[in-house]
Amino acid sequence: MQNEGGIQHDAQACDIGFIGLGVMGSNLTMNLVDHGYRVACFDLDQLKVESILDKDASERAADSAPRVVGCSSYTELLSKLKAPHLIIISVPAGNPVDHVCHHLIDAGIHADDIVVDTGNSLWTDSVAREAEYKGKFIFFSTAVSGGEVGARFGPSLMPSGNPYAWTRIEPVLKAIAAKAHPETGKPLESFIPGQPITEGEPCATYIGPIGAGHYVKMVHNGIEYADMQLICETYHIMRDALAMTPADIAAVFRTWNKGKLNSYLIEISAEVLEQLDPETNQPLVDVILDRAGQKGTGLWTAVSALEVGSPAQTITSAVFARSISSLKEERVAASEVLSGPDAVDYTEDEKQAIIVKLEHALYCSKICAYAQGFQLMAMAAKEHGWNLEFGEIAKIWRAGCIIRAVFLQSISKAYENNEELPNLLMDPFFAEQITQYQSHWRQSIAQATLAGVPCPSMMSALSYYDSYRTAVLPANLLQGQRDYFGAHTYQRVDKPAAKKYHLEWSDPGRPQTSIKR
Repeated sequence: MQNEGGIQHDAQACDIGFIGLGVMGSNLTMNLVDHGYRVACFDLDQLKVESILDKDASERAADSAPRVVGCSSYTELLSKLKAPHLIIISVPAGNPVDHVCHHLIDAGIHADDIVVDTGNSLWTDSVAREAEYKGKFIFFSTAVSGGEVGARFGPSLMPSGNPYAWTRIEPVLKAIAAKAHPETGKPLESFIPGQPITEGEPCATYIGPIGAGHYVKMVHNGIEYADMQLICETYHIMRDALAMTPADIAAVFRTWNKGKLNSYLIEISAEVLEQLDPETNQPLVDVILDRAGQKGTGLWTAVSALEVGSPAQTITSAVFARSISSLKEERVAASEVLSGPDAVDYTEDEKQAIIVKLEHALYCSKICAYAQGFQLMAMAAKEHGWNLEFGEIAKIWRAGCIIRAVFLQSISKAYENNEELPNLLMDPFFAEQITQYQSHWRQSIAQATLAGVPCPSMMSALSYYDSYRTAVLPANLLQGQRDYFGAHTYQRVDKPAAKKYHLEWSDPGRPQTSIKR
């Protein structure tokens, strides 16, 4: 039998070893076998091994050979694989990854074997692991986006590591990745086991040296935070300022999903808003507690932006929005003490006009959120010596991942047309889009503010845009302040940029303040 990657295998040897059969691992395994790979699986929980064997039996033809081989130890797993071994692991980030790696070393893994970490690891951990396991095996990583459905039927993959390892892994990852239509950028999807999508452009591309893939995935998640928060703020404005029902808002989102805002997140937002609670028959969104959690990747993105000095305030504000949502008890108490503006009654025509403006406000805000994400990746790439292909990164996000959207086709074209593009806002298409819709963007934020509805991420996106387009910012005064109290020096507009200046601010006729720092 020959699989899609052109690998020959006999009835005994397996093409790939897979360790970790949780939700993501089991779905990735079934994705692999759908594409013709024979997989040897292991998990510390043998019930999960038995479950994947049952899953394979239920999905393959009754007269066909098993596609999944269960193993009871790391040693057995290695014995079932063709050399050189290719092993994929799907375990929680952190110590579990090293636990698996150390057991594979004890089991006799070889120096030319490849271990691929598909977990949600912090990118710096991947860098450290490549160095730690060098000479024992080749540690490689690929970030996976798309959740359990993506893992089963086609995720977006962001691999990074040893270039030689990539040549061996590339056929596998491109086979199981999501596929996008090359012209429209829309996902090509099939959710039928055993009938995978094989045409279209695979949403997997080599990102760069180890760690680069997980960094890109981290930024992806930061953009995801911003995108979700912007949608939530738009919902909040319609719900509170316009007094619309969840079903009414869902209908608006479904209309928007047919246009420039077409995306997975808009689609599922409509579905969430339409869903009724089985217990109360009320809108489900009204019985869900307004306290949002997070797994850390948005925080990592915000921290990284601060570390490299990249202005990713819309992403950061989305992280803070989740933080303030966690203060539920305090917010309830404050709502009884702190007042807001009086409610405004809008006519139906006025509501419809505001909804049109909100669509444009959300669109412009999304442009800025993505611009911040790509700017952050560019600054990090410069700092770490990575050569990131932003057009390709936008392409692999068009399908399979949470932020998949038709919008990414335009982003990909922007970077393909200008590889040196300093910022997405400088692309002629996106510059024209914001010029066309910015008045509606500003009016929407102003109306939300007057209504007392918080929209921190939408506001930060507009502030980012206005700051980026402003030739002279008040940082000149800030530098004067810093030089006054701390002699931090400043540069002059009429002198060479490298030259630093300090003014002796002391004035005998003015009281002096001593500041100890």
